[in-house]
Amino acid sequence: MSEAQVHEYNVKMTCDGCSGAVQRVLSKFEGKGIDKIDINLVEQIVKVTSTLSPDEILKMIQKTGKEVKYVKTY
Repeated sequence: MSEAQVHEYNVKMTCDGCSGAVQRVLSKFEGKGIDKIDINLVEQIVKVTSTLSPDEILKMIQKTGKEVKYVKTY
């Protein structure tokens, strides 16, 4: 099993409903590759601690219809 890493994304979110949609889609994978989800609505940043690839998480966030951009992994 690979080490969990933090993947950071810029997600265009304008309200609590937007961040809630991102939270809902990602929380389906908590315990199945995603360990922690940190959403900052003000800065429009989503950090996901996960063993999944950045692309897999990007595709999940895209399902919300939000504009999303991968930033970095650390």
